[in-house]
Amino acid sequence: MTSEEKAALIVDYADDIKADRIETLDVRQKTSVADFFVICTGTSDTHANSITERVVEKMKVKGYRPSRREDGNGGWILIDYGDVIFHVMREEQRQFYDLETLWAAMKPNPDLP
Repeated sequence: MTSEEKAALIVDYADDIKADRIETLDVRQKTSVADFFVICTGTSDTHANSITERVVEKMKVKGYRPSRREDGNGGWILIDYGDVIFHVMREEQRQFYDLETLWAAMKPNPDLP
């Protein structure tokens, strides 16, 4: 499965459980850490946890297990699938960190293939 297909699956699974403002960022030209970031918002800690568990469960059925999971007490959960990193954030954290603007403003890295 390509990283694009994997990101699309994550988007679909997050949408199934009513995640808000789901966005996919293509970061292939900017970092070697991942190809895509999928970012969504949970309306509460319970909702954010439910989104995360749903995506992890559905991806596991497809044969993908995260290499890392970070649950911050600050309303941000990160699930690392290698080429796709899934971020589930509460609205306050999403506005504060504004990953979409940060990565959009970043120039392409000329050292990346």
